[in-house]
Amino acid sequence: MACVNADGTITSTAKELLQLVKEPYSAEEIAEKLKRPLFKVRVSLRELNEAGFIKKTDDEKYIISEAGKAKI
Repeated sequence: MACVNADGTITSTAKELLQLVKEPYSAEEIAEKLKRPLFKVRVSLRELNEAGFIKKTDDEKYIISEAGKAKI
């Protein structure tokens, strides 16, 4: 599931995820809160992390980055 379009804009799914991770959450917590399958959430997290829109913390949680905040 693509989260970042070729032109750099983000999908509504990505926006929803970015808004959620203003607080740090694990992939499992995110999947539960968004009511989405864990494998889809992990794909989205990987893509958003590679784009620099989220950061992975030392305790394996995800939080929005400054670049991610600028997208929403």
